[in-house]
Amino acid sequence: MNKYMMINGEQVAFTDEKNVLDVVRKAGIDLPTFCYYSELSVYGACRMCIVEDSNGNIMTSCSTPPKHGMEIRTHTPRLQKHRKIILKLLLASHCRECTTCSKSGSCRLQDLANRFGIKEIRFDKSEKAYKDEFPIDDSSPAIVRNPNKCIHCGDCVRMCSEKQNVGAIDFTQRGYELRVSTAFDMPIAETECVNCGQCAAVCPTGAIVVKNNTSEAWDAIYDENTRVIAQVAPAVRVALGEEFSIPSGQNVMPLIAAAMRKLGFDEIYDTSFGADLTVIEETGEFAEKLAKGEKLPLFTSCCPAWVKYAENRHPDIMHQVSTCKSPQQMFGSVIKEYFKDKSAADGKKSFVVSIMPCTAKKAEAKRPEFNHDGIDDVDLVLTTQELANMIYEAGISFEKLEPEALDMPFGMFSGAGLIFGVTGGVTEAVVRKIAEEKTHNAINNIRFCGARGMEGVKEFEFPLGDRMLRIAVVSGLKNADDLIRKLKSGEVHYDFIEVMACPGGCINGAGQPYGQMLERESRAKGLYAADKQAKIRHSDANPILEPIYNTLLAGRTHELLHVHYHS
Repeated sequence: MNKYMMINGEQVAFTDEKNVLDVVRKAGIDLPTFCYYSELSVYGACRMCIVEDSNGNIMTSCSTPPKHGMEIRTHTPRLQKHRKIILKLLLASHCRECTTCSKSGSCRLQDLANRFGIKEIRFDKSEKAYKDEFPIDDSSPAIVRNPNKCIHCGDCVRMCSEKQNVGAIDFTQRGYELRVSTAFDMPIAETECVNCGQCAAVCPTGAIVVKNNTSEAWDAIYDENTRVIAQVAPAVRVALGEEFSIPSGQNVMPLIAAAMRKLGFDEIYDTSFGADLTVIEETGEFAEKLAKGEKLPLFTSCCPAWVKYAENRHPDIMHQVSTCKSPQQMFGSVIKEYFKDKSAADGKKSFVVSIMPCTAKKAEAKRPEFNHDGIDDVDLVLTTQELANMIYEAGISFEKLEPEALDMPFGMFSGAGLIFGVTGGVTEAVVRKIAEEKTHNAINNIRFCGARGMEGVKEFEFPLGDRMLRIAVVSGLKNADDLIRKLKSGEVHYDFIEVMACPGGCINGAGQPYGQMLERESRAKGLYAADKQAKIRHSDANPILEPIYNTLLAGRTHELLHVHYHS
């Protein structure tokens, strides 16, 4: 039997929608919310999504399951009055320095206040809001916490515990004193925070934001004695356009190159070249472990938030984490070495800036393992959002730019390097390398091996000679933790495991324009389309790699491309 609800007098069919809110949105009505994310548990605290049934009862639509024949109204005078009062109460106790807030323009509280025409607040500002009762925590290299802007929606708490299994922040105190904090009010950098930044991605206000390092980038650009070299991660090209009204998933890398040259970057390369190096090195490491019969699985090491999580929670598996540096750090090492002689000749300092979808890359670049003789492999990491802010600040009309090419020699990369930006991409790139057939059709067929898709855990088998490899692809640290516990108990066995901290992989990194599932899928499709159009599909076919290995990396491969993490 077809099921339907009556919404504002109109019949709306529903099937497997889990709550009234989903049915209402299906009907084209955008009910406001602060605390609701479909991928997190239902909290029902903000009360903005309330609806009224035919008997005049008010209920939260996010926590009410739909029933056949149910009649509701979404915008009665009483509901609108309640919503405006909620907004005014939130604003009365909120730090309202909107013009200087880094979330201004993308703040959910600001957006709803404008939407509901809140121009005056009859409630006096609370004493708590008059003073900076809580200090700003900028101890983390990835995020900044300002508790004075928190509206207690709980989104960050649930993301940190439910999706990432970290639990670095939680609610403390009760009633009027309720707040989100770390254990014993420690600086966030001293907790088990892995710098994934997913808390900032779901925060609707400026209570948790990505740390802004654009001023350091401008300083380097303005310094005539500095050569500013950029590397741009694969996932950035399919998300940056969203900031400039370009559809999600569209490959805007040629526009990024043009914009960054106008900003003043001297050399612009693609981190996909670093990903090609990673494929070569990681596949070689995997093959060596297989040949020697060493303990498996081999865990990937591309995601710094995952590496940090493993160090914190599962130090006993660190010897099974690949010794390969991430593509960012491999490329940083190569770039610094490549420009060493040129820097000595012209006296210019080479300053490497990474444009990343990920906040954890900021922390990774500052790890002591990636500093040699006092020099960092990567000097500065900017997120997709920060690059967009620089483009806005410079007054560049991004969407009107003439497309430009990347610089050589590191503007050459394979499609296998491109798909590192989506969950399963590292695995698929490795499978392409170890597969015996390298024809176009064979590579296209590999896309059906089981690595693709937005599921949090994917498992499949792949033949290698007379052996069948067991492979798992995981995104989201809670999923990784569950899988590791099954491994330790002997419940499952794998030969190779890819782990990405962010659900969906780098395309959903906290430094990207925040996107729900539809945006993630569009971004993934954009990367796969770019891969399919690439002239080079597998990493070992990149013609730049051989001369780099024969010259710059000769005898120094392990030194420049590998690292040993410690438990």
